Amino acid sequence: MIEFWNNRYKDTDYAYGIQPNEFLKNTVLNLSTKGKALLPCEGEGRNAVFLAKNGFDVTAFDSSNEGKKKAFKLAKREGVNINYTICDFETFKFQDEYFDVISLVYAHFSPNVREVYHQQLIKALKPGGTIIIEGFSKDNLLLSKKNPKIGGPQKIDLLYDESTLKNDFKSLNIIQLKQITVELNEGKYHIGESSVVRMIAKKK
Repeated sequence: MIEFWNNRYKDTDYAYGIQPNEFLKNTVLNLSTKGKALLPCEGEGRNAVFLAKNGFDVTAFDSSNEGKKKAFKLAKREGVNINYTICDFETFKFQDEYFDVISLVYAHFSPNVREVYHQQLIKALKPGGTIIIEGFSKDNLLLSKKNPKIGGPQKIDLLYDESTLKNDFKSLNIIQLKQITVELNEGKYHIGESSVVRMIAKKK
């Protein structure tokens, strides 16, 4: 998979554009606090740069060197600093109750590790902190077969549904959790009508 993502990110153009994910953007702009933010699987940095521009101390990680290069290029262009580590969930050094905001944007994991990874995020979140998630739903599989331009995993067990996230994050206060149909326009790999699951949750 590292080779796949390096190949996708090595082009001059940004695979998913340079604008932040809309759900993340709108959620963050309504938060009353700033602080430390964590963005796993951050790719080319569009969301990390947005958070840095809005006053957050941003930590990001991904396994792609090409993604990191593009993220630093975008951060320099926008005049902000981000911390970006090449690693994965297995090697990232999580600190308990450290981050004020954690966001997963189209980060999909196999069932044998997904819940473990999600528990790591819960532990790393401060009390009162917020987790923001947007990912493709299981219903997106059919949509992506009709229109490959919307992207998303092609295996049903990598996709989200409301019940999965509700169970994984049951220890949190779930503010919003719903599956909706949206019109994506993110770079050249997320284009068209898609089915996504969105969640906002706070640590008690």
